[in-house]
Amino acid sequence: MNPLTRFLRFNLVGLLGIVVQLTTLALLNRTIPHHYLLTSTLAVELTLLHNFAWHLHYTWPRTPSPFTALLRFHASNGLISLTGNLILMHLFVHSLHAPVLFANSLTIVLCGLANFLLAHHWAFANRRPRNRPPKTTNLCLDKP
Repeated sequence: MNPLTRFLRFNLVGLLGIVVQLTTLALLNRTIPHHYLLTSTLAVELTLLHNFAWHLHYTWPRTPSPFTALLRFHASNGLISLTGNLILMHLFVHSLHAPVLFANSLTIVLCGLANFLLAHHWAFANRRPRNRPPKTTNLCLDKP
């Protein structure tokens, strides 16, 4: 699959993830008001798991090792999303007094491109070299 198609699929999954994240955040914010860092972190984690499942089956369907991809996805996209979310949410809500859902939407957009690049080149990457013939060993004992 070419990178542009993959990028479009990544963003389609991301749009679904935005709905999951903002809906979760809105519900958690009503349940646990005044704890926007906790509620946004929980919303991001749920969205990471949601997006991973879709990416595994739709964006990168030929992922050789789903478990390794999950670990890499959490280490890369999770780190960017969670850290970026905490830092930017604090900046937007606490310092700039932006509404929580608007601030979270900006955070999602700002972290999106970095997330795609890391997912494409590392988390879901197929590490086998392309167009390289398999290594063979010469088992003939009569040749020097």
